Amino acid sequence: MLDLFAFREFREGLAMMRDGEAEKAMALLRQASERDPENPYYLSYYGLSLAYAEGKWTDAERLCHTAVCRGRRQAQLYLNLAEIYAASGKKQAAADTLARGLHYMPDDMRLQGEIGKLAIRRPPVLKFLPRAHVFNRAFGFLRHRVLSHVPRRRWLTVRESQA
Repeated sequence: MLDLFAFREFREGLAMMRDGEAEKAMALLRQASERDPENPYYLSYYGLSLAYAEGKWTDAERLCHTAVCRGRRQAQLYLNLAEIYAASGKKQAAADTLARGLHYMPDDMRLQGEIGKLAIRRPPVLKFLPRAHVFNRAFGFLRHRVLSHVPRRRWLTVRESQA
């Protein structure tokens, strides 16, 4: 059942987060998450405000991860967790989180856009030339085209031992 007081505190906390007042938002979002501890959005945004207000990255990660576990098919929860990872310097963990979200929601444009921003670039094909050199750009384009047609293996197959 929807707790109207918790929802009001959540909305006010979100407005304060948008205005850059993470400290004030944190108090409201904590109250909302205490009133309705099963709501993954309240937990996730409380974690986000905790990270920005007090710099408690591990606590924020834990809260947002718990929220993701409770609402696997909610893109915003993955975006919040990825934002915490990226802000704390864990770029690879942020990309992995967004990829996990894309597994559940492959057509979500927000997840696709954010993973595009975090994409880890391949090294230049010709390392002795600058990345912007025409040969590196041409060979990089060619490499991308070839690799896009090669099927990716999502898991390794384990063969039975012959021993």
